Amino acid sequence: MDALAGLLEGPRARGAFMIRACFEPPWSIRIEDRAPLTVMLMVRGEAWVFPDRGERSEMGVPPAEGWGRIRLRPGDLAIARGPDPYTCADDPGTAPQALILPGAECRYPDGRSLNGSMDLGVRTWGDRLDGSAVMLIGTYLWEGEISGRLLKALPPLLSLTADVWNCPLTSYLMDEIVRDEPGQEVVLDRLLDLLVIAALRTWFSRPEAAAPAWYQAMADPVVGRVLRLVQDDPALPWTVASLAAKAGVSRAALARRFTELVGEPPMTYLTEWRMALAADALRDTDDTLDAIARHVGYGSAFALSSAFKRVYGVSPQEHRGRVSS
Repeated sequence: MDALAGLLEGPRARGAFMIRACFEPPWSIRIEDRAPLTVMLMVRGEAWVFPDRGERSEMGVPPAEGWGRIRLRPGDLAIARGPDPYTCADDPGTAPQALILPGAECRYPDGRSLNGSMDLGVRTWGDRLDGSAVMLIGTYLWEGEISGRLLKALPPLLSLTADVWNCPLTSYLMDEIVRDEPGQEVVLDRLLDLLVIAALRTWFSRPEAAAPAWYQAMADPVVGRVLRLVQDDPALPWTVASLAAKAGVSRAALARRFTELVGEPPMTYLTEWRMALAADALRDTDDTLDAIARHVGYGSAFALSSAFKRVYGVSPQEHRGRVSS
């Protein structure tokens, strides 16, 4: 598996929140759902997407000029990485008319429930079905659906314009998102995964994309070889000495160069890689903890549990319960 494939292998939507949003200006929606990842694909009209500075901005007051502001036109796509809030509107100066909260709960800015007042049909939401602005939105609701490595590699907000990325899925998504048939949820989950993978593959290929340090380090003849060894065979009992021997350098030289290019020591990276694989296995399989431990290089379920809790703050059992609920 190449480095990019390893990074993008993660998205696994399970009951993702997907809607077709239809609006007529002026309109503005503030998103505070803390979802790990949301995709917005502009089908018709235009929209602005902009994050907060970190503190809650005053309603209707746009952020400072040029700060994280993205304008979407037909065919453009934006991806927002949570949990920070952001706003989607016809104009940065339009005051929010609705809040999207965790669990896809919708309220007016004063806290009153919308009570379905903006529902326009099957997975369709907004103020006018024939509105001049139409956007397809897909949200991964739970952190377990997206790998932590991928989330850490992304900025809070990114975009692709139609001139650099021609999405072949738009018309198909428009048809499928409003269907109400058996198994439709699974169809939409897989389409969302495909949309995200295709978009991020294009984004990572662009010079302005700030790829993670370990991804850039793959080009280094020494560190790249060590990264591939660790990624391909995480279950082996790697040490700095054994990795250095494979790379043909001293332990000190490897530790120094690896830390310089990747931003952390080799053993720290190895632990994080093993934990990412364990988290994926807990999400995607019914394997026992002992089996997962052996697969990622730990001698027992107890050893894996201790390392997993240090990295993620919860036990493997708690993590599996969260992502499967």
